[in-house]
Amino acid sequence: MSSGDPIQRVVTSGTFELDGGSWDVDNNIWIVGDDAEVIVFDAAHTAAPIIEAVGGRTVVAVVCTHGHNDHITVAPQLGQVFDAPVLLHPADQMLWQMTHPDNEFRAVADDQRLTAGGIELHALHTPGHSPGSVCWHAPDLGAVFSGDTLFAGGPGATGRSFSDFPTILASISGRLGKLPADTVVYTGHGDSTRIGDELVNYDDWVARGH
Repeated sequence: MSSGDPIQRVVTSGTFELDGGSWDVDNNIWIVGDDAEVIVFDAAHTAAPIIEAVGGRTVVAVVCTHGHNDHITVAPQLGQVFDAPVLLHPADQMLWQMTHPDNEFRAVADDQRLTAGGIELHALHTPGHSPGSVCWHAPDLGAVFSGDTLFAGGPGATGRSFSDFPTILASISGRLGKLPADTVVYTGHGDSTRIGDELVNYDDWVARGH
């Protein structure tokens, strides 16, 4: 089912729920690799479109960029279907348990590396949107998979439980800001952007406070 492109996008729709609120959201799922093996980034809302896009390729891992329900909805199901480990940073354990109290995940560590189809991806722990948010950098692709840490337009939201604005600013400047400016940012929602196109607005984000 590969398009020949090492990065494939699947979009699914559902709800994000936290602190008693519910919001309709469209989520990006990124499938990275080649015609033989891939890594799936995020497990949003419904399994069928993701399974179809993988199309029988070997799945090295189902990687959750963070523990919010809209990014882990079908993670245990995908792990079972693909016979693959589900990875999440342990700092988001409390978020995981809100959605999947009877399932476990494999812990991701900062600087951990994964490889699929000859493409190496490097974990960057970037807390702020959640304590266990992790971005994954693929140097050979000039890409970073940012989850909800960085979007076209600025940092991810920090107005709800377990999030913190100064922390996400430090993660973006200290980790993502060290990547090449032309690195493409493949986000958890919406359009892709580039590191340099966002970081030029850093002072504006500080001033606006979100």
